[in-house]
Amino acid sequence: MKINPLADRIVIEQLDFEEVTASGILLPDSAKEKPAEGKVVAVGKDVKEVTTGDTVLFSQYGPTEVKVDGREYMIVKEEDILATVKEGK
Repeated sequence: MKINPLADRIVIEQLDFEEVTASGILLPDSAKEKPAEGKVVAVGKDVKEVTTGDTVLFSQYGPTEVKVDGREYMIVKEEDILATVKEGK
């Protein structure tokens, strides 16, 4: 199934990060805060600043979490995107 966001909405797949304490203990998902970084998988027709495939930082309080075909996604308004992340210098 494919998600097609409407208007200025963006579908983001949250990036997975393993969090390890200084002593080497791996924290379970329930004990850590989810990162507000993800990869854009679909954009609505009114989105101007980001495109599919971009890595973005987004507001933690703006997204709606959805589950499609067993995968978790976030749907955010374009105004909740804070920045894009580029590799390199």
